[in-house]
Amino acid sequence: METIANDKKKVIVKEITNIDEDFAKWYTDIVRKTRLCDYSSVKGCMIIEPYGYAIWENIMRELDNRFKKISVKNCAMPMFIPESLLTKEKEHVEGFSPECAWVTVGGDEVLEERLCVRPTSETLFCDYYKDVIKSYRDLPKLLNQWVSVVRWEKTTRPFLRSREFYWQEGHTAHQSIEEAKDFTIKMLNTYADFIENFLAIPVIKGKKTEKEKFAGALETYTVESIMRDGKALQSATSHNFGDGFAKAFGIKFLDKNNELSYIYQTSWGLSTRIIGAIIMVHGDNEGLKLPPKVAPTQIMIIPIKVKDENNVKKANELYNLLINLGFRVEIDLTDKSPGFKFADSEMRGIPLRIEIGLKDIENEQVVFVRRDNHQKRIIKTINLVESIKYELDDIQKSMFDDAKRFLNSHIDVATNLKELVDKIDKSSGFVRAMHCGEKECEEKLKNDTGITARCIPFDKVLSNNKCAVCGRDAKYEVIFGRAY
Repeated sequence: METIANDKKKVIVKEITNIDEDFAKWYTDIVRKTRLCDYSSVKGCMIIEPYGYAIWENIMRELDNRFKKISVKNCAMPMFIPESLLTKEKEHVEGFSPECAWVTVGGDEVLEERLCVRPTSETLFCDYYKDVIKSYRDLPKLLNQWVSVVRWEKTTRPFLRSREFYWQEGHTAHQSIEEAKDFTIKMLNTYADFIENFLAIPVIKGKKTEKEKFAGALETYTVESIMRDGKALQSATSHNFGDGFAKAFGIKFLDKNNELSYIYQTSWGLSTRIIGAIIMVHGDNEGLKLPPKVAPTQIMIIPIKVKDENNVKKANELYNLLINLGFRVEIDLTDKSPGFKFADSEMRGIPLRIEIGLKDIENEQVVFVRRDNHQKRIIKTINLVESIKYELDDIQKSMFDDAKRFLNSHIDVATNLKELVDKIDKSSGFVRAMHCGEKECEEKLKNDTGITARCIPFDKVLSNNKCAVCGRDAKYEVIFGRAY
């Protein structure tokens, strides 16, 4: 049986490009083979298939619960933004104008004013806030929406970059700059905790440089993660807008001193590109490897003899037991060979496989097989539920620990430009270096090498005071890397 299973696995694995030979092709093979998403007839847009959307549903459910615990409420804004509204904040519109999609005709009539298909919704929320916020008693206003947005990307890749993608975008209004900044950091920490503890992806928290911050923001904070090819992925961001948007839109309120004051705003978001991070941080040459907390199916039950009534009966009893206990479970009763089923379960990244055959029934036991390390154990049915809980918790922890080790082993330091470029070229990953903070310096580095400033980390480890890129006096330490 073991030989047959391995043969079937080899056949399926052959359909996936080796991760070390062509990472980009490996990624695309995983996405397509596991039916996470598909290409559509609309160029640059993807079809998220049920298995991929089930991952997104689990992400939405968990994040939404976390938002509600801190009093954030959901709403829905229009998907169209009048051009006159979008242009009210100059820096903001300049940052997004190259990616905007415009509607110019409605039905058979040319519109008097162009409508932008929302790339983000700051201007819509501002237009709403100016009508509903009148007094300090109306604050804070903590809102979020789950929507799709459109950005006319030139180069696309499933989940990582597409012209339409799904996300949540939170928008809040506060009485003071201090309150707004505190909430910006709170949301950054919310994302970091979610990504690390729910998705098993370690992150680095930090502040974006002036060049890399969000268009119109006073400050942008980010959580950066590293993929298995050493490239960075911006996993979520949180922006402190100060009162810039409020002044552009004239959003004032009567404060406790009965004086008119501008509100202070934040926005924060996480999108379906995080599914790309899950694939690239955890996946391997056998397919997906999903953390139990986010996996659509946590357990796959495979009866070895589907033509044996007793074997199928016991498998169904086990399925019903686990479903009723709240586990996410599937049972494979197809007439395909056990070897094919094992390989297919591993390809889909299902964390735990339970095999049950005739001898297992006689011995009142089942066989556990973990996806993360392929460890196989025989478990007595009397200890079944406790053992499943332990295994799923341990898989979640082990996957995080593995990703954390990879991150830590791919962070280096540099004191000059040659060192910075050589280290990123040689081993990929992140490099810590001091930086002058000048946009021109960052721009030249990006144009010449493709390396960007990922963030100014909260923890500083370097002590020199010269910019590694240009040699001028440094303002702060930066984590550099190449990114998606």
